[in-house]
Amino acid sequence: MRTKQIATVLFVCGVLLAAGVPAMAQDERPTRSVKGLVTDPQENPIEGAVVQLKNTKTLQVKSFITDRDGSYYFHGLDTNVDFQLNARLGNAVSRTRTVSTFDDRKEVVYNFELKVDK
Repeated sequence: MRTKQIATVLFVCGVLLAAGVPAMAQDERPTRSVKGLVTDPQENPIEGAVVQLKNTKTLQVKSFITDRDGSYYFHGLDTNVDFQLNARLGNAVSRTRTVSTFDDRKEVVYNFELKVDK
């Protein structure tokens, strides 16, 4: 009889966990995002510029091509890794910006200016 009670309690606990009782998800690590604009010196948006995001731990590079409004957006970035960003179009390259592990912002905004020939 006692074995049946233990089995029932274990079954109920399993059902509660499977039913979605809030639990600490191991895969839910804090993340951050980086966004901004790429413009020319007159603050006109630059469409088609390439913004590169480099993970300084793995050296993996992700690229984003800016929209018509010159915007870019990277999300789901590990807060325990430093990242370097820059923007480029043709021969024009922006200065490199760093997203540091010591920066506790969840959303980092970096705007880039490119001096492009028109």
